[in-house]
Amino acid sequence: MARYNITNKRLLGTVAVALSIVACTDNWDEHYNMGSPYDGNLWEAVSSNPNLTNFARVIEACGYDSSLVSSQMFTVFAPTNDYFTAEDANALISVYNEQKAKHVKDNDNMTIKEFVQNHIALYNYSVSSLSNDSIVMMNGKYLPLTSSFIGGSQMSSSKTVGNGILYTVDGRLQYSPNVFEYLEKDADLDSVARFLYSFNKYEFQPALSVPGDIVDGKTQYLDSVTTLTNEIFVELEARLSSEDSTYWMVVPTNDVWSALVPEYEKYFQYDKSVNKRDSLQFVNARMALLRGTIFSRTNNSDQSVKDSAMSTNAVPYGMRRFFYGSSSDKYYQYERPFEPGGVFYGSTSDKCSNGLIYKAGDWHIDKTQTFFQTIRAEGENNERLDSVDQASTNAPLAIYKVSPSNKFYDKISGKSYSEISPASGAATNIKAVFNIPGVLSNIGYDIYVVTVPALAGDTLASAADRLPTKFRVRMAYNDENGKQPAKESNWTLLQQALQTTPDAVDTFLVAENVKVPYCSWGSNMQPQVKIIFDTRVSNADVRKGVFNRILRIDCIVFKPHDEE
Repeated sequence: MARYNITNKRLLGTVAVALSIVACTDNWDEHYNMGSPYDGNLWEAVSSNPNLTNFARVIEACGYDSSLVSSQMFTVFAPTNDYFTAEDANALISVYNEQKAKHVKDNDNMTIKEFVQNHIALYNYSVSSLSNDSIVMMNGKYLPLTSSFIGGSQMSSSKTVGNGILYTVDGRLQYSPNVFEYLEKDADLDSVARFLYSFNKYEFQPALSVPGDIVDGKTQYLDSVTTLTNEIFVELEARLSSEDSTYWMVVPTNDVWSALVPEYEKYFQYDKSVNKRDSLQFVNARMALLRGTIFSRTNNSDQSVKDSAMSTNAVPYGMRRFFYGSSSDKYYQYERPFEPGGVFYGSTSDKCSNGLIYKAGDWHIDKTQTFFQTIRAEGENNERLDSVDQASTNAPLAIYKVSPSNKFYDKISGKSYSEISPASGAATNIKAVFNIPGVLSNIGYDIYVVTVPALAGDTLASAADRLPTKFRVRMAYNDENGKQPAKESNWTLLQQALQTTPDAVDTFLVAENVKVPYCSWGSNMQPQVKIIFDTRVSNADVRKGVFNRILRIDCIVFKPHDEE
């Protein structure tokens, strides 16, 4: 799992931070009243300053006084009482105690994360008249530091002590939430926040922690470093809490969420044989709404994003054939995103420390642009073949590759196909069953079958091999208990008699707007929809030489039905 905001208990451990130390002139030292270096510690400097009593109360209440007396080097930016009142301090201490009583981890305690750690940086940062840089605070936020200002607040004095530097500042340093943090701060977006935050997990990182004594055979850590992980970040392909990345996120308001989630849940109904089917439905319906809503600025320049916005879940053009079976299929990528009807149109933007939130009460991401996807089951993919009637049909199926010089090369999906032919000596019709993966429940599919001529695999194919054939297409799928009809008579007939064209690629629309009650969507799901082919050629047809019993399958296509 990737690493995100590194935090710890009290000291935050040894974290690599660029140390910016610039030699100061005597005038500069006099201006800032630097005092004698290595005299005392930061907590003594803070607690003895009568103009920092309110700041000191919060530091002590949160237990960070022990950090400021340690040998760890810090730079502290303390707002004076004129800019940070006793009422301000009381409010923060109250929030800290309330969240502590609710067992909120220090990593997530708002007073620690948004105030205490927002005013302290690891290591010591001196300044000079040439200073102009950004430094990392303990909460991972970057704040600009110049000769006189930190994060927009003016520094009025400084004092160097044995374990760092104390600056007094004329103002409380503003905390800017990142995209992930912003979600829980906006009441209109708390539905999304509750879902995403439920996957938060902190993992102890012994390699980053400071070990102490060994007690009863176990190492006691002086400084315990943990990392925030969230498996949804992997699904969304975006580390939303990272301060080192820049994202835009289109977020559905609670009203949009409440309207779309119940609709999307019906597309992810699993039969009773599926383990944790209710949990799968819950998560998949909500992820269907959120996938394709995040845009990395690395892949969306100011110029390109005006024409097309590529979300983190989009597949680059060169990989679409591999992922979708066709380079023309384009999901999670949106044209003219800022124009009427575009994904950003009509939303309200708010700036975050690592990007922008686009709060959308008017939702412009259609399901046909995201998870309503065309399914292509390639005939040559042995994983798609369920079974054949071994008494009548050759097994395994013959697989043919189409040569680039063949005239049918650009007409055949995957440049390969399977040939279903009679078993040696068999004088009956053939039958083969194919699995269709990733089918959603309760949406209409138009089902196509693409067949291939003998010449696609063999330009010297005999006249007998090039004959057309007649075939039937049926479908079977699971009931609520995960069982399929035991009798063929209970299978769904899609087409009774289709006839291929000699020396041509045929695309047959075998059914329109077909719906199945249970889905098989998910990387670990077994397909539960089957397409069954069998030829319908009589012995007389074979003797007369007008048809053969060879069926060549390029692919089976399930395309979401267009309701318009």
